Amino acid sequence: MKSSPNFFKAILASLVFVISFSCSDDDNGGPVITDPELNIVEIALQTPELSILVSALQAADGNLVDLLGTDGPFTVLAPTNAAFTAFLASNGFGSLDDVPTDVLSEILLNHVISADITSGDLAAAGAGYASTNASGAGGNFISIYFNTSNGVRFNNVAAVTDGGADIDASNGTIHIVDAVIPIPSILAHAAANADFNSLAVALGAADGDLIDVLSQDGPFTVLAPDNAAFSTFLDGADLGGVNTAVLSQILLNHVLDGVVTSSDLVAGGAGYTNTSATGPGSNALSLYYNTSDGVVFNGISTVTAADVVGTNGIIHAVDTVIDIPTVVTFAAADPNFSTLVEALTTLTPGTDFVSILSRTEGSNADGINPDYTVFAPTNDAFTDLGDLPGEVALTQVLLHHVVSEANLASSALNDGDNVATTLEGDDITVTVIGNPVIVTDGSGNEAGIIATDVQAGNGVIHVLDSVLLPDTTN
Repeated sequence: MKSSPNFFKAILASLVFVISFSCSDDDNGGPVITDPELNIVEIALQTPELSILVSALQAADGNLVDLLGTDGPFTVLAPTNAAFTAFLASNGFGSLDDVPTDVLSEILLNHVISADITSGDLAAAGAGYASTNASGAGGNFISIYFNTSNGVRFNNVAAVTDGGADIDASNGTIHIVDAVIPIPSILAHAAANADFNSLAVALGAADGDLIDVLSQDGPFTVLAPDNAAFSTFLDGADLGGVNTAVLSQILLNHVLDGVVTSSDLVAGGAGYTNTSATGPGSNALSLYYNTSDGVVFNGISTVTAADVVGTNGIIHAVDTVIDIPTVVTFAAADPNFSTLVEALTTLTPGTDFVSILSRTEGSNADGINPDYTVFAPTNDAFTDLGDLPGEVALTQVLLHHVVSEANLASSALNDGDNVATTLEGDDITVTVIGNPVIVTDGSGNEAGIIATDVQAGNGVIHVLDSVLLPDTTN
């Protein structure tokens, strides 16, 4: 399933421009045929300023003349002859014949939308995205950005010409534009939309040549915070004051390998994936997503515009910068840990587990230092345990699930028995033989690890199907 942002939610009665004659003049002085009995190709054939467009349609792969002669409906953003001349010169082509026909086909399809969209529709939406017929990352249709704050512009590179809007055809609408619209990469999309100005500045400022990284073939999925998200994150501070190495990791925490559409996320419902940021042991950081109420990442950042498709990836605009997670972040975000969170907070007020497990620096006075390995029981595991003990005993139970100063990812465990000392004081034994991996607690009971390697910036979580109990006889 291909998803794209939809800008047809609110259509107002007012139009930016209405063609009311059978013929008008565009800003280049040539006649524009507006006979609604003619289809898009027939109108283009009779419009002198679209003669190069007609030649391009005839030369390109894909029988585009035949395509645009069908019922559609289509919206065609039609570059003028001057637009094509500038495009050919800027790309080193001596003539239209020098453009590879498969490339030409995709460029032209990037000007075709499979819907009948008037200037009034665009004005009503103000700004947003639609899908063209060009092919993008993951086999999805390339997105195009429009903004009507100053005329009607597409991808911030092409504007509808004076007199060039709303040319009515029997199978759709033509808008004449003053530039050929290149097929955008994800960085081109970010540059075109002013709501991503802060993101663009951050990418340029951070360590790691992130602009170069995101210019590669990918494909990538980028969770793109808007300007308001960056403003909230910085809280009055200047972006230039953020450590550039830290900034790089924060930004990479918004980049996933591969193309992940909103449909993919909804199909998954909820779960974990990995970002391009790294944590302890150079392990990729985890990212939790949940689609029960919109698409939300790590419990804090919601998608506001999904499936902005470029040549080398896809963008989902989000309303909050996703900071480097701690083990507490994932426990709070994942509803499967709601009982664990209650136990760590409401039921044990005498111990500030949240502050302790949010630590990212060592040398603490109490000797409890990251990195942590947390063995996290699910809600079902607590249900199976029955009534929870009182605060004193429960505190010891919870401490029996945490190993400090060790990021024991699954890759760090040896086959056979792996013994670790918990914050409670008793040892647990992680036995790696087959599946599931077994954890033996201080009382000699066994629990199964049902999910591994939820990697945070200050430790790792392994999910358990039973609650671990310390030895109460020592």
